[in-house]
Amino acid sequence: MIQEFSVRNFRSFKDEATLSFEATKDTTFEDTQVVTVAPQVRLLRFAVIYGPNASGKSNLLLALDFLRRFWFHNPKTMDDAIDVDPFLLDAHTPTEPSVFKLVFFVGETKYKYELALDQHVVHREELSYYKTHQPTLLLERGLEQGQSTLKLHSSLKVSRAVLEALTVKCLPNMSFFAARKKVNCTLALVDAARDWMQNGGMPVIEPDTEMFEYANRKLLEDVALKDYLIRFIRRADFNITDIKMRKEEAQWIDSIKNLVNGADELPQALRDAFSSDKKIYQIHTDFEHTVVDDRGEPQHYMLPENLQSRGTSRAFGVEAGIYTAIKKQCFLPVDEIDSSLHPEIVAFVIERFLQEKGRSQLLVTTHYDPLLSRVDDLFRKDSVWFTEKEANGSSSLYALVEFKGLNKIRSLQHAYRNGRFGALPNIY
Repeated sequence: MIQEFSVRNFRSFKDEATLSFEATKDTTFEDTQVVTVAPQVRLLRFAVIYGPNASGKSNLLLALDFLRRFWFHNPKTMDDAIDVDPFLLDAHTPTEPSVFKLVFFVGETKYKYELALDQHVVHREELSYYKTHQPTLLLERGLEQGQSTLKLHSSLKVSRAVLEALTVKCLPNMSFFAARKKVNCTLALVDAARDWMQNGGMPVIEPDTEMFEYANRKLLEDVALKDYLIRFIRRADFNITDIKMRKEEAQWIDSIKNLVNGADELPQALRDAFSSDKKIYQIHTDFEHTVVDDRGEPQHYMLPENLQSRGTSRAFGVEAGIYTAIKKQCFLPVDEIDSSLHPEIVAFVIERFLQEKGRSQLLVTTHYDPLLSRVDDLFRKDSVWFTEKEANGSSSLYALVEFKGLNKIRSLQHAYRNGRFGALPNIY
């Protein structure tokens, strides 16, 4: 589980901003929304971020997603650029490293990961774990004369040959963990963190994510997901009573096949893959709609996915992601969860997630402030965060619980609308 995440000099975040999942002393929803991962460490399963447009909400989720992608990305050459965007509204930050810090738990073991990089090289990469209250540095990666340097803790018992192999494979523009996959060795505590990095986080769901394609991939991976989605869609009143998937098989279009086969610069293996006996498959999802006819009798009609509403598509995909996060006990970020969804559906989606137990975590952004009226009814005060755009164009991040006198406020929604917590657009 994630305890906290910090980012500096990334997109709209010039100065360090930290999002924490650590729970306050409040015991509201302790059984389902708080997980005791280690003695005296209680982490939240849910967080929501409010803020005006262009205030940095999405960029925080993209910072987390950048880490997830960068950890195991293999550049073709050491000259390939790193897809990281520094803060550009400043004279100095465009040439300075972007910095990411992540504190997370694997079982009861606490890890801290730090990464500093620019668009060309990794300047610093470190992984520590906490055997006691003091961290033990397991991995220290640096940069000297344009080449990666690597130090591993003696407890890992790494031979000189393995260390040299790891160092050689670790190109200046890639993560140590991408290089680690290329070397056959055992690194115990490091590998436990690596496995969490590989499986503990899901890609961010953005407003323009193609949700039917997303959900179809999940349905192919897990047949039990179909029953879960049918139960959700029935309860959410979409008039959908069943989901059916069909697989269409078609040969490659001749013009495409000829084009590929005639491209001498492509590897022969790739051209062979487009031979005439190869076929492509498309997965289509049909939805059974149940309606009542003029005689009061139920009638069932199958409609393809392209005739479903954008809201149906969004709900279908978001719920598929949440199901996967719950089952795999991992972290899921959803940007603008209210996009194309009715407010009651948004609340229902969050409520269903929070009714589950386990170590799954959900981070969402939203503009839907009526959810603030559900604080202490649906989720906790320490789950609420805000982003705000500063005068210099940078984003700041802060928590609702930083404000005093919250228990005396009758309506957090009205207080927010009246500017008590900031994070509103300046309309004049």
